[in-house]
Amino acid sequence: MALSDADASLVAAARSGVVLSCITLAARRGLWVLDSSEPHLAAPAKSGHVKTARGVIHWSRPIFPRDPDACEDSLENALVLIARCQPYESARATWESALRQRLIDPGMLARAPLPPAARQMLADARPFADSGTETIFHTRLGWLKVPITPQVWLLGHRVDFLIGERLVVQIDGGHHIGTQRTSDIAHDALLKLHGYHVIRIGYDQLINQWPGVQRVILAAIGQRLHLAS
Repeated sequence: MALSDADASLVAAARSGVVLSCITLAARRGLWVLDSSEPHLAAPAKSGHVKTARGVIHWSRPIFPRDPDACEDSLENALVLIARCQPYESARATWESALRQRLIDPGMLARAPLPPAARQMLADARPFADSGTETIFHTRLGWLKVPITPQVWLLGHRVDFLIGERLVVQIDGGHHIGTQRTSDIAHDALLKLHGYHVIRIGYDQLINQWPGVQRVILAAIGQRLHLAS
């Protein structure tokens, strides 16, 4: 019997014979995930005792052994599942979030027998992006033969990306309002006065209107706005 104040997700997992894992576990650990609205659960491969559970169930043998009494997976196992469950760019964003927060040890993962998708993610992920949206932006433009440098310090503030020498790209979060927005607008003006070109992208534009965003970036590069005059 569960206590009245017990975590409902953990109680449901225990009753169903599964553990919280994949993006559900990542979100509970404070990592960036694109969408954690549907529960993702893990169960032993070929398990016959799992009761009906709502959500996505990953049937697999964990790389890192699970405590049989645990209701949550390890973060390492969750990241392995994320690498094959999620689209590449969103999976990489979650991995980079874990690296940035130093919640995982890359060396330990490198010594583990990771499946191919997780091995590739470990090789590609970097701890430098300030948010998952920055990872997605950088990943989508990785094919460009132009330097794209994240988190550059310019005129007293960091900018999200500097493309080439003069093209600044700023990515706004879903709640970019108030004093933060006022400060960013002022910095945009300062950058323009010093010869930089600034493109500011909203969250919905990045996630749902990417073709239009890419056209704007390519048009700027085509006009050589990324180069110092």
